[in-house]
Amino acid sequence: MSDDTIRLVTLGRILRRRWRLLTVLAVVGALVGYGTSLLLPPRYTASASVLLPGAWEERELLTQAEIAASSVVVDRAAAALGWTKVSRTELRDRVGAKAADGNIIKISGTADTPERAQRLSDQVAQQFVAFAARISGDNTDPEAAARPEALRQLVTQTSRRITELADAAGRGQTVESVQTRTELAKLRTTLQEAIDKLDQADPAAGKALKANMVVMGPAPRPTGEAPPTRTQLIVAGAVLFLLLGLVGHLAAARMDRRPRTGEEIAGVLGAAVLGTVDVPAERPGDRPEGRGPRAVVRRLLGLDVRWDVPAPRTSDEAGRQVRYRRVHARLRDGLPAPGPLLLLVPEGDGNALRAAGQFAADAEGEPRLRPAGVSVSRPMVADREDESGAVVVLSPGSWTAGELAGIAEACADAGHEIVGIILVGTVQAGAAGKAGRRRKAAAPALAAGADATGSSG
Repeated sequence: MSDDTIRLVTLGRILRRRWRLLTVLAVVGALVGYGTSLLLPPRYTASASVLLPGAWEERELLTQAEIAASSVVVDRAAAALGWTKVSRTELRDRVGAKAADGNIIKISGTADTPERAQRLSDQVAQQFVAFAARISGDNTDPEAAARPEALRQLVTQTSRRITELADAAGRGQTVESVQTRTELAKLRTTLQEAIDKLDQADPAAGKALKANMVVMGPAPRPTGEAPPTRTQLIVAGAVLFLLLGLVGHLAAARMDRRPRTGEEIAGVLGAAVLGTVDVPAERPGDRPEGRGPRAVVRRLLGLDVRWDVPAPRTSDEAGRQVRYRRVHARLRDGLPAPGPLLLLVPEGDGNALRAAGQFAADAEGEPRLRPAGVSVSRPMVADREDESGAVVVLSPGSWTAGELAGIAEACADAGHEIVGIILVGTVQAGAAGKAGRRRKAAAPALAAGADATGSSG
């Protein structure tokens, strides 16, 4: 796969050709999600609302929300509930508060049952109201509350003293006495105005306004689990594993550096590409049955079919035969010396196997073709006898550069010169029965050729 942008057609091709594997991954993900839900006990969340009368700024509401979820309030609620199996630290993690519209603080509590969740949120709301009333001054220090009253008494005594001084100043026989009485009257008036302002500035009214918080009824009992629920975990597991499967396919394709073009393959093998021939795409029932549990699993999951190759083109038998004749003519014209040619097919390349078999079946005259298989894991080619060279038949993009280089080295060790490369593609087969007969005859031809050359895997 190239570094081009991933298109939807690529994802569609993965889904179409790997749907069995992706289905298995989705089922496994769902089972993992179900197992996770068994490890996580169900949780239920209830919410209680507390109304704050009066005018409140946004910062004040946020402060009250922080107080509602503070450790002091939660610890008081824990002491009132008396739950022994739940620690106070865990209880703090289950309580939350936020400021809502309309001067409302919403307090939420999470527990393992709807009843306990309701009790927790109600108890926290009650403790929050009690704590807020305490810190707002409802339970003021008696000494601090007595100070304004003592001041009033002192002002009253001073006023009486001023009256006595005014009487002692005389009845206004002199100008000085009149001025003294006038000044004392003004002083008494000023003291009385100060007392009136002190009464008006009494913070009790404002404190009562903001401290009179109201719990707006009991918290509704939750009817469903808090997220993530079991169904959500199952669906999330299935989707996650499905996405991992898609990403894994794309990552593997991006990291794949197997030669796919004729130039890349020719550069590794050190020979020219003679041409490209086509073989009909195999139907599932026509594929050779592998042996062993691994082959069975690959066949059941659809891993025996490559997804990263384009869909086969439509072609007829006549067009395919023309390609074979042209490649055979190039072989005959470019033959370095008279003698048979060795057709080397990497083991496991089913399309190249059928193409080589058809070449051997259609060979008429020179050069004679001897198909032979070569292992890509441990390449070994029989020593040269009367062959004039070797031709490698393979499917592009099926083998790494190291595997192809191993085949080239095996040919050099055996004394075979690689005189050409034949690339094999797939096409949609027509309804002609001749193609089916040729496909059936291809495998025996290669098997006989492989035994004759004595190649080992």
